Amino acid sequence: MNGTRKAVFPGTFDPFTLGHRAMVKRGLGLADEVIIAIGVNPDKKSCFTVDRRIKSIETLYANEPGVKVAAYDSLTADFVKAVGGDFILRGVRTIQDYEYEKPIADLNLKLAGIETVILFAEPEFLHISSTIVRELLQYKKDISDFVPKETLYILQR
Repeated sequence: MNGTRKAVFPGTFDPFTLGHRAMVKRGLGLADEVIIAIGVNPDKKSCFTVDRRIKSIETLYANEPGVKVAAYDSLTADFVKAVGGDFILRGVRTIQDYEYEKPIADLNLKLAGIETVILFAEPEFLHISSTIVRELLQYKKDISDFVPKETLYILQR
C-alpha cells in the first residue's frame, strides 16, 4: 500500500448539491483522495444523465487532484474494493437518513469488511437535497442557492 487513503462517496448526485460539496471537503480532511461514485440504477428515473452529472462534478473539481469522479453499476462495496477504497463516506441530515444508512453500513462491514464513516450535515445544508433541487427545476425555479455555481450552467442546459 502506498499510504494514500481513499474514501468513496457514493450517491446518485442527481444533481450534486452544496451539501454534497461540503461532504467532499470534509472527506478530504479524512482521506487523501475522495472518489465521488455515481451509482447507476437503470430502474431509477434520473433528472440528469450520468454523463451530465459526471461533467458537472468534474468541472467543479477540475483543480482539485484529490477528487475523482466515476460511475458504477454494481454493489457499492464491490466498487469500493475495485478502486482500492479504504472506507465509504456518507452524509446524513436527519434521523431518517441515519436509520437508512446504518443497516447498509452494517451490511458493508459484514459482507466486505468495509467501514462507513458517517458525517452529520452542517446546519446550513440541512434543508438541501437533490430531490428538492429537482422539484425546483421542474417548476422552473432558481436553484442557485442549492448547487455549486461552477456547475449551474451545466445543469440548466
